Amino acid sequence: MTTLPATGDSITFRKTMTVAEQGFFTGITGNMTKSHVDRAFAKSVDLPDMSVFELAAAGLLTTALGRLCGADWRIGSFNVAFGASFPVGSSLAATATVTEATDQAIDCALTIAVEGAETITGTARMVPLKG
Repeated sequence: MTTLPATGDSITFRKTMTVAEQGFFTGITGNMTKSHVDRAFAKSVDLPDMSVFELAAAGLLTTALGRLCGADWRIGSFNVAFGASFPVGSSLAATATVTEATDQAIDCALTIAVEGAETITGTARMVPLKG
């Protein structure tokens, strides 16, 4: 097993969410919610553009977790709260920060900042891949 990360260690993964990725997520999930896939509808309800799929955004946190904890760990639990919607084309910074680490679990605080404003928060517990 790899060396455990220390309390306070963190990694941030940055990405701009694109229209193409919206299409891929729609194809994978079958989610056709109008605010996510219909630009005209989104604008008709005073959104600046289609909203990024919440779970696609939260998926960026899994990249941060994987890089922080390493290949010997998997997600055991994952809990996030979505503070606001945000449009396609937004730049996101997904951060995972270790709050406690033992051989049995690595607990992390999660945040996603959208254009600098913290919008998604949560926690995750990483558990050993085997065992």
